[in-house]
Amino acid sequence: MKELKRLAGKGFLVIGRAGMDLYADPPGTPLEQATAYTTALGGSSANIAAGLCRLGCDAALVTCVSDDAIGRFCLAQLEAYGVNRRFVRTVGGEARNSLALAETRWDGFQSVLYRNNAADFTMDDRDVTGLPYAGFSALVTTGTVLAAEPSRGATFRAFDLAKAAGLPLIFDVDYRPYSWPSAEVAAEVYSRAASLCDIIIGNDVEFSFMAGPGGDGLEKARSLVQDGALIVIYKMGEKGAITITPEGETRTGIYETKAIKPIGAGDSFMAGFLAGLAEGDSVAGAVQAGSAAAALVVSRVGCAPASPTRAELTEFMARAQMRPAG
Repeated sequence: MKELKRLAGKGFLVIGRAGMDLYADPPGTPLEQATAYTTALGGSSANIAAGLCRLGCDAALVTCVSDDAIGRFCLAQLEAYGVNRRFVRTVGGEARNSLALAETRWDGFQSVLYRNNAADFTMDDRDVTGLPYAGFSALVTTGTVLAAEPSRGATFRAFDLAKAAGLPLIFDVDYRPYSWPSAEVAAEVYSRAASLCDIIIGNDVEFSFMAGPGGDGLEKARSLVQDGALIVIYKMGEKGAITITPEGETRTGIYETKAIKPIGAGDSFMAGFLAGLAEGDSVAGAVQAGSAAAALVVSRVGCAPASPTRAELTEFMARAQMRPAG
């Protein structure tokens, strides 16, 4: 796809939240019994950016963080992963970064997310208007940033500016109901965003949600390609994924792994998939790379710290078995 050849530059501009994750320690401990925690960088966009850097790409994050210890933790973690933070603005007042408490276990998994007065929602036009879009290979965002103003309007402004600079637009649906005023607003905003993007990734529940009451999620995904998207990936959990392009559809399975938690797969899939495309993989090969990255992350503690390096990903794909699509 000649429209995506720009990805070979391996420079990604990622819009969205960064936060702190707290994992009950040792692994397997329920939150209500936890007396110790390990910390990690969190937030879907920050996780994607960190994952891209771990895989040999460059990533810059556009967001706002709170002017407190948690915001400074996020900045330090971004720097540790090699994420360019020059487009991260610190905000004062009552704004706070996201704080997620989670367990490292599969059965009975629990997580609690604090998003009151979220700092990333304060991102506005000043944060996106002067960005050097032409110096990047693509713009990546997740649906979380669209859940409130002024960050929603700023993101759509960034879409316009990035598209004018020739960048592919890449969208991870990432629907979190608790962030939205209503399901109807979320469906309308997500459909608008998806209609503007070149690559859209989501799961079966998210596409069904976008299709509206009684709608068919897979048909919604297909319609996006019919309307101009280059790649739509319809993920189905343990059943694998359907990749839809103007040339047709392909089904892929998932890699066998010993999962210890159910979170982090989506962010790592996006990072692995984009890094694969940037390396020159076919769409099918990039989907396999994304699936492998997701399998590795759910088998490790944390999300950003569990992201594989290029060497780890290559080694895993060489030895692991891919389960056929369901």
